[in-house]
Amino acid sequence: MCRLSVKVGGRAGPPTLLLTVTAVVLALGAGAAKAETVAMLQGLDKTTARISTIEAPLDRSVRFGALVITARACVKRPPEEQPETAAFLEIEEIRPGGVSVATIRVFSGWMFKSSPALSALENPVYDVGVLDCKEASGSPAASAGSSNAK
Repeated sequence: MCRLSVKVGGRAGPPTLLLTVTAVVLALGAGAAKAETVAMLQGLDKTTARISTIEAPLDRSVRFGALVITARACVKRPPEEQPETAAFLEIEEIRPGGVSVATIRVFSGWMFKSSPALSALENPVYDVGVLDCKEASGSPAASAGSSNAK
């Protein structure tokens, strides 16, 4: 059995997240899935039809429009196996309300590249999907040519 340890905020993650990551790794292919440090996401703003590629380092929040996206885990199979990439995302929407600003969690869970409708963000303005997992920029395994969301 393969056990994948996930670090959340510089410390070992909660047992629930560890068990969930272990289950996803097993579903992706018993010891073959590899944990990466950056989730590559694709965001669609439906009002402007603008598509953006978003680099979301693990445990760091990134903005896409009114969304705040935090990737907690990202795993993918090696190239010699059937392709599959999955990311555990927490997505919050910033909603201004008079004198205060409210942040509401609109999604928390696993997204899969091969089955985006299986666990999708349901939002009238934005769509977010998983593209890839990779090592952080500057490492030898980092892929070149990607762009950040603006």
